[in-house]
Amino acid sequence: MAILRDRPYSNCNFLVDFDDGKAWHTTGGFSEVIFPPFVIAAGARRATSRSKKTPPVLPPAPYNPHLILRRGVIGSLDLYTWWNKARQGKAPARRAARIHLLGDDHRTTVMSWHFSNVRPVLLAYSPLQANEPGVLIETLEIAFDRMEMQ
Repeated sequence: MAILRDRPYSNCNFLVDFDDGKAWHTTGGFSEVIFPPFVIAAGARRATSRSKKTPPVLPPAPYNPHLILRRGVIGSLDLYTWWNKARQGKAPARRAARIHLLGDDHRTTVMSWHFSNVRPVLLAYSPLQANEPGVLIETLEIAFDRMEMQ
């Protein structure tokens, strides 16, 4: 699905889709997506020596990548509700998340990142500051099992 062209795409035209039919709704309007580094985790290696005295090489510490999504607070409790259910152990079945990079027409998907088995792990809000007016930002950090690109 990736569409090749001579000049790079802008990073400001994107869509977050949780497969819930609300990607084009205002609750789907995220202002920032922060991708984790996509690392190839090294598996446990076996000792090459036949000697029983050589200790096995331990696997590296597990790597837990998280996708970070940010949006301006609009009064919707959808992210809080999802996070709260996960906190209480009542989360719905894990779902997919797709990040679509959009073309200049803001409708054509030119590249996509597909995340499987996403679940919320952190919900945060920017500070409330009476002396510095600005947009209140809601941040959702989600864990996932796998990422595929198209």
